[in-house]
Order: sequence, then C-alpha cells, then structure tokens
Amino acid sequence: MKKNNVKTPRFGWALTGSGHFFKECLAIMRELADLDVFVSLAAAEVMRMYRQNLSLPPSTRIYKDTTASAAPVGNFYYGVYHTLIVAPATSNTVAKCVYGISDNLATNVFAQAGKCRVPTIVFACDTAPELDTEAPKGMVKVYPRRVDLENTERLKSFEDTIVVENVGELETALEARLKWLKSYSS
Repeated sequence: MKKNNVKTPRFGWALTGSGHFFKECLAIMRELADLDVFVSLAAAEVMRMYRQNLSLPPSTRIYKDTTASAAPVGNFYYGVYHTLIVAPATSNTVAKCVYGISDNLATNVFAQAGKCRVPTIVFACDTAPELDTEAPKGMVKVYPRRVDLENTERLKSFEDTIVVENVGELETALEARLKWLKSYSS
C-alpha cells in the first residue's frame, strides 16, 4: 500500500443526519487537532435546522458530500487516518453500515475505514427502548424500533469498531485513541 507523506495522521469524523447530541459532538470536534470532517447531505441539513456551524480549528479539512463516488475516501488508502469517528450516527447510517451499504459520504468512509483497518468509533443514537433527545424546537422523547436496537448490537461485533452509547463513552473512547496515538508516535 502506498503511504501518503502525512506528517501527523489525522482523525476522520463523519457527521450524519442525527440531531441526537449533535451540538455536543461539534464541541468535541472543536477540541481535536489534526481533524478531517466528512459532512453528509443529511448532516448539512441538520446543521441548518439546529442553527449550527462548523467553526473548527484552522487545520481542519472539511469534505462535503458532493460526488457520487465519495471521492474523499481515497485518503484512507494512504494512511492519512489513524481513527474514524461516526458521530452522531442515525439508525439509517447504522443499518447501512451493518449491511454493507455505502451510498453516501458517511457510510462510504465507514466502509473504507473497515477495508483499510482504520479503527472506528460509532456514536449510535438508537441504543435504548426510550430516549430523550434534543429536536430543533426542544427536548423530545423517542422510542427506537427493535430493528434499530438490533442493528446497533450487530455493529458492536464488527472488527476494529467501538460502538458508544453516550457522550461520556465517546469522550472516553477518544481519550483512549489519543493515548494510543501518543504512545505509538513516541
């Protein structure tokens, strides 16, 4: 495999069309150095609905879902990424990942990360039979379907994939990757 001349391997972060802890995920992203963000069409819609913007560190590269073949995924082949984060991940994204469907930027980067053995952290939204979540106009209660919960469980069995169920677990998983990266680069 040809390696890219990357001085520092980067985090890749795929945003999907979920509003579940969307603002919290953006806050975490703002704290990460060496970050590339993959914005699906649905994520762009959610940013507008929740009145959010991607005010991220200047070194952040942003890739938007504008090509049918999801061209930006090519960087996974060249060692550009040490970790992919898919957060927050809709039930639709989780189902597509489970069944190998890669028809948008978020699901395509997940597939390519897997094919390139890049460890992935997925913050699945549908993790309990009853959840409180923030909608654009305030908090609402949602009741994930059995199929959504089953797909989240299936995803937990994927190689090199950690599924987290809340912001605290996401932060812990990221801290573990940062610790690994520090020891790896020493």
